[in-house]
Amino acid sequence: MLSFIVRVTQEFEQEHGKRPNLLYLNPEHVVHLQRGFDDCYDLAAIMRMLNMELLIDQGAVHPHVAWIAPAAAKRAV
Repeated sequence: MLSFIVRVTQEFEQEHGKRPNLLYLNPEHVVHLQRGFDDCYDLAAIMRMLNMELLIDQGAVHPHVAWIAPAAAKRAV
């Protein structure tokens, strides 16, 4: 899961010229992402490492990323 997120992040950055700051995952994706880390990393720590906010979207078929203005990011969480 982490390698997929890294890939879509890199693709976004190449296409848009900036790093995404928002990650869309469905609940199952969240579980898979957490399994890729040691137990000492909670979800907040993982998101800090990715330098993104998390938006859990029940309808997300695949993880995807976006960039939103910082003020909008605080409202999205």
